[in-house]
Amino acid sequence: MNRNELDEMMKQVQQMQAQMLSAQETLAEETVEGSAGGGMVTAVMTGSGDLRSITIDPKVVDPDDVDMLQDLVLAAINDASRRAQNLQSERLGQVAGFDASGLGGLLGPERS
Repeated sequence: MNRNELDEMMKQVQQMQAQMLSAQETLAEETVEGSAGGGMVTAVMTGSGDLRSITIDPKVVDPDDVDMLQDLVLAAINDASRRAQNLQSERLGQVAGFDASGLGGLLGPERS
């Protein structure tokens, strides 16, 4: 590999790094919504995986069945997390030119 080829490869790597950083910043601003119980509980999460809000329909609040409410909240968060992971895979994969879901957590902690 000659010097010009090496310089060109370094430029491409720097461009990809800049695009990846831009995609990650965009993910931090985008949101996804997960839900459970037919929309009775919703969770809003950023594309980078930060939980922004939980909304609980008052109809689902039963003091005699707190376990069900806890399960619905957990399910809504997990649904939002899966959607955030899919968005990450889509956005970062577009930059890298491949399906980023197979990176085994290199893009952040895996959430379920």
